[in-house]
Amino acid sequence: MARAWVYDRQKTSEYKAAVRRAKENGRQPPARWLVRYYDPAGKLRSEAAPTKVKADDRRARLEDSLASGSYVDPSLAKVTFADTAEKWLETRHDLKKSTWWKYRGLLDNHVNVRWGDLPLNKITREDIDLWVAQLLRSTNDGGSSLGPSQVRHAYRVLAMVLEWCTPSRITVNPARGVKLPVRPEAEHVYLTYEQVERLAQAAGELRTKYDRPTACAAVNKALILLLAYTGIRWGEAAALRVGKVDLDKRRIRVVSTFYELNGVQHEGLPKTGKRRTVSFPASLVPVLRPLVSGRGADDLVFTTARRESLRSNNWRVREFNRAVTGAKLDVDGLTPHKLRHTAASFAISAGADVKVVQQMLGHTDAAMTLNVYGHLFPDRLDEVADVLDLRRTKLLDELDAA
Repeated sequence: MARAWVYDRQKTSEYKAAVRRAKENGRQPPARWLVRYYDPAGKLRSEAAPTKVKADDRRARLEDSLASGSYVDPSLAKVTFADTAEKWLETRHDLKKSTWWKYRGLLDNHVNVRWGDLPLNKITREDIDLWVAQLLRSTNDGGSSLGPSQVRHAYRVLAMVLEWCTPSRITVNPARGVKLPVRPEAEHVYLTYEQVERLAQAAGELRTKYDRPTACAAVNKALILLLAYTGIRWGEAAALRVGKVDLDKRRIRVVSTFYELNGVQHEGLPKTGKRRTVSFPASLVPVLRPLVSGRGADDLVFTTARRESLRSNNWRVREFNRAVTGAKLDVDGLTPHKLRHTAASFAISAGADVKVVQQMLGHTDAAMTLNVYGHLFPDRLDEVADVLDLRRTKLLDELDAA
């Protein structure tokens, strides 16, 4: 017996009676065609189809999926997206707390708003395309006015949940292949050596309105120089412990970072989840020495005057921004993170190859480094061509001499 076949219910008196009752009561008659099949467990199942053509099409697809082992129980795809998303989020124990809560927010504010009540098998590629467009439209046009990056983040969460269901609940992820908005290229800011020194000096001389040093004045100079010459992230520098600084070898071991959730500071692994070692110039040794000498290995290198940990927003507003003004730096968009870009530019101009810069910045792979800083690496095409020409010319001269 075939594993799937089409059955005409018109042959039965029960169906004819059901049709008659439906017409008498002004209701839609039940579907005439049934697709019957035995699932992998040997259980007989039935699915209604409105026409013979659709019944035959469903039968063919069922036979293919049963033969190939890709069959999915249709009832499993009837669960709502919101219920599935909750289970998916519970399984993401691999995420940092900040990332987990970011996904939580995207689900609550954008994804579940559109898809939460829908069964998985009712989510289509076409509807996802329209949703992406709606997120981009302005609120005046009935959209959400999200930027390209925000839209890509929201889409990614939707796609990850649906991928988690494939092929256990749905055979194909409808989010695959959706065209996404182009993320605008970030405008990088690169300071010069002289600008870095001016900024660091101004930060170290900051005073309050009572003419006293600001809360972080004692550490500002060293912190800014470290960020600009090593490329470590601000949170990694704020979480740096004394025991991770080796002044003799000029090495820093980056093992953790600070991040904030709902106004509470947390400490976790660096952004990529991997620890790394970076070097720093010898000229920074005397700058860092007063901050590490005679202190415990677990003490934070950079703290406020009250020995409290630095807080990102407070430091940026009360210390960094004031130092930028004090140094008279006419640089648009200058933030503490831009010092990381500056460090990359210094390293590349000093001759560092892409692999060294990747390790220094803690990027996942060299491709990421090239995507961000590829334009800073010198064009060596002529240099390579000149070497090839020199070697070929030498060979030709030797052949002519022979």
